[in-house]
Amino acid sequence: MFNIREKLEGVLTSGSRDNRRPEIRKGNESNIKGLFIIGDLAGAPVIKLAMAQGVEVIDYISQLPDMKQHAQGAHTDEDEMIDVLIVGAGASGLNAALAAQERGLTHIILEKNKIANTIENFPEGKWIYAEPDSVPPKGKLWLDGATKEDLVGRWNQIVEENNLRISTEESLIGIQKQSNGTFIATSDKHSYHVRKIVLATGQRGNPRKLNVPGEDQEAVYHRLYSPKSYKDEKILVVGGGNSAVEAALTLAEQNKVYLSYRKSEFARLFKDNQRKIDDAIAEGRIEVIFNSNITEFGDGIATLSIKEETREIPMDHGFVLIGAELPVRFLKSLGIKLENEWEGSFILATIWTFIMFLGLWFYGGQVEKFNTQLIQGIGFVTAWFSMMFLVTRGYMGNRWCWLGISFFIWYSIYGIKVGPGQEFWPYRGWGYDLLSFFDRPWPFWYTVIYTALMTIFGIIAMKRWGFDRKDRLQIWRFVSLIAFQWIFFFIVPEFLFQWAVKYQWVGESLATNPQFADQAWRSYGLIYAWPLFFYTFFYDPHMIWVVWGVLLTFVVIPIFVLFHGKRYCSWICGCGGLAETFGDRWRHLAPKGKSSIKWEEMGLVILIMATVITLMMLAKDTYIFLREPTDKAMNFYRIVADVWLVGILPVTVYPFMGGKVWCRYWCPLAKLMQVMSKVYTKFGFSKFHIVSNDKCIACNECSRNCQVGIDVMQYALKQETLDNQTSSCIGCGICVSVCPMDTLSYSKTDPNKPRKLHTIQK
Repeated sequence: MFNIREKLEGVLTSGSRDNRRPEIRKGNESNIKGLFIIGDLAGAPVIKLAMAQGVEVIDYISQLPDMKQHAQGAHTDEDEMIDVLIVGAGASGLNAALAAQERGLTHIILEKNKIANTIENFPEGKWIYAEPDSVPPKGKLWLDGATKEDLVGRWNQIVEENNLRISTEESLIGIQKQSNGTFIATSDKHSYHVRKIVLATGQRGNPRKLNVPGEDQEAVYHRLYSPKSYKDEKILVVGGGNSAVEAALTLAEQNKVYLSYRKSEFARLFKDNQRKIDDAIAEGRIEVIFNSNITEFGDGIATLSIKEETREIPMDHGFVLIGAELPVRFLKSLGIKLENEWEGSFILATIWTFIMFLGLWFYGGQVEKFNTQLIQGIGFVTAWFSMMFLVTRGYMGNRWCWLGISFFIWYSIYGIKVGPGQEFWPYRGWGYDLLSFFDRPWPFWYTVIYTALMTIFGIIAMKRWGFDRKDRLQIWRFVSLIAFQWIFFFIVPEFLFQWAVKYQWVGESLATNPQFADQAWRSYGLIYAWPLFFYTFFYDPHMIWVVWGVLLTFVVIPIFVLFHGKRYCSWICGCGGLAETFGDRWRHLAPKGKSSIKWEEMGLVILIMATVITLMMLAKDTYIFLREPTDKAMNFYRIVADVWLVGILPVTVYPFMGGKVWCRYWCPLAKLMQVMSKVYTKFGFSKFHIVSNDKCIACNECSRNCQVGIDVMQYALKQETLDNQTSSCIGCGICVSVCPMDTLSYSKTDPNKPRKLHTIQK
């Protein structure tokens, strides 16, 4: 049976399904007031950044009104309320404890294993890097390039010297929020009364499991600690990532190694690891079994399913190294929400959204038999009550209600903008007049709202990616987007064009020519090229607009694409501008995976449709039989593309699928530029590309923050060039900015040493 909710949820969660994180708010606070999350769980992929979060969260907590009065020095009475309970003794947790101690906040750290457990479990002698080099360590915890043994030794020494209160081998089990905002935290040993909780557990200590029979036996491990202690054994390694391959290579030095991987090839290996494993396979040191799945670990034997066959592998020890996963069960047991969770009733949200529209239908007075002030008043109250109901349910956790509200807002905005007498139900005949005031039509106020949203959220995004990261490229990118919106998509069409005609700045001939003077809306075509500005060549354009339209679409844009790929979408375009500014906060929710990439073929369909209809429009005066089908096609394109696909649907789902829905899936100009850039790249002419060095640590930050859903990390791992021949990259540069290792760069002068030329020096 077709389930609408399941299908919608599958689409809406495709961007965060495989890399979910807890929902985090200002100051790294979770949905539970007073409970904070830092470190790997909060998106700090390297030790130095995790340490910084530890200091920053304590700085934030110490400035909260209810905490300032308690910062009066250390306390030793265990029965006294503790200021901060820190869960996890890794980089972020230890640095948070040191910061708390420094600021006079009492603390205790609970660690279910031992201090720096994740690093402790690295193979012996593993070198720990202090990246990124450009960022100095924050806090009192020591960090420099060192072996894992030296690093752990120094950290234990710091713990002793500072008398940090740490309880190892103690796990947090649950928390209870008290009426005064404090917590009772229960471990497997004690209960603690605490004011604030800082969760710094990470997720690497939560290894992913196969969940097959025999996996819990003593001979099967989920991490490799001391590879050199295994000698002359038959060892099975399961996994296809860098950890599994590196383990197999190390173990193969003294053992017979089988490597089982469920896919048909290695997709995410470092370039050097790919070369090493290829050599090991060729030399017979490792037998790789692709397309295989472990079905059971037996006594000295592992059973593999290989397509439709079964094979038994002799095994003295097995290592299941298939990564770590979010400790969902633990987080949910504490009441912590994960981002992009679709809870609540879909049917309830749908019904109340419809009731809201129904109320407005009666309010509009368009039903003759019910066209009375009483009925209109009841309709208004019904619509208002429905909205409040959806908002309330939304705050209670029904995400479908927020989707309903978002749809209502943008359906109304774009459905009314269609024109007087053409408004969508339930606004037909009254919506346009309702929203047209101060002698200005609704499209003018729509442009005002659009420009205001871009400006406000553009400044916020500029701070986030530009000023906070000291990244000049991002500062100029958002300045460019806001400036183009204000000048070419607001001031020129709404004011400057009329002034140019009124005061004859364009010359008397043009100023008195109705074909030019009465079509201010065509000034959008100064920047918007066909087929994004679909009406460039018809509806009686002045020759100036035709000539400029041809030059812009077939000369200026192709030259721009040659040097900048699809950067028009992320530096100039107003449609892309709203996505990059208003939609920026949800960029991590952009759909990802093979299916979402396949959806991009819809853009080619829209491009072909726009081309065919344009040709029909240009030919209909010559071929009379084309007039009626052309008019129908035009009306269809206007409603489907110009209202639903560019407006209602994409902006509705900004908070749920990121901002680039129109640009990525339906914009015909974006698809045209991608085709151009792909051709340039294929023949070696393109100047647009992003390259990577060998420093990728597979943290996934680049892929997570890509608004067009590109698996950037895969390119970085393999040191492959990212361009428009292999992806729909729009050149926003966020992947370059967000990388903690300076792996990605636009420079191709030295692919092995890329540098951020746009970074502000500290």
